[in-house]
Amino acid sequence: MFLADMLNRKLKLPTAAEALPGRATALPTAETHFVNGQPLKGPYPEGCESVVLGLGCFWGAERKFWTLPGVHVTAVGYIAGLTPNPTYQEVCSGMTGHNEVVLVVFDPAKVSLEKVLATFFESHDPTQGMRQGNDSGTQYRSGIYVTGAGQQQVAEAARSAYQDALAKAGVRRTITTEILEAGPFYFAEAYHQQYLAKNPNGYCGLGGTGVSCPLPTGVAATA
Repeated sequence: MFLADMLNRKLKLPTAAEALPGRATALPTAETHFVNGQPLKGPYPEGCESVVLGLGCFWGAERKFWTLPGVHVTAVGYIAGLTPNPTYQEVCSGMTGHNEVVLVVFDPAKVSLEKVLATFFESHDPTQGMRQGNDSGTQYRSGIYVTGAGQQQVAEAARSAYQDALAKAGVRRTITTEILEAGPFYFAEAYHQQYLAKNPNGYCGLGGTGVSCPLPTGVAATA
């Protein structure tokens, strides 16, 4: 019974009264990207945009995006929770409300947000609620965290397009991806950054539905 209660607890977001207190200072993290050498916290080139994406364990998720042409830099961290400056262990407890996510900084002249989101939907199963594959908990939920109304519209169109693609493929499940305005993004600890570049045989944890995500009608794949 105790184990079942723990598992059920991890599938529910905590209330503000339940959430861990956290800390006032940011956790130390890496200064530069292990693969491309770009500064994780910027400054980023003029014209770049950023979006934050949650699609399961962030080790495998991050690699999907640093290999995408047009992406300037990526970093892993935590978003959409209640606890300030949480640690990885605190996030995994289910008592911070955060999602494990990837910050994707990209040049829209080289790769569109639509293409970034197509990669997002094709790289995991966005119908699983508070889990991804064998990984279970609120930190593994599917999420798109946007900056501004324009990104919100693109994200909602991409979600609808992929829901239609799933239906046409005979997948009768509803997408559970949350689309929210990006709040505070907390960079994860240094050892998590670009983890699979440092540990090529490390755990990835990503799966997918095998269904391609079409770009919304009239949207080009780049720019």
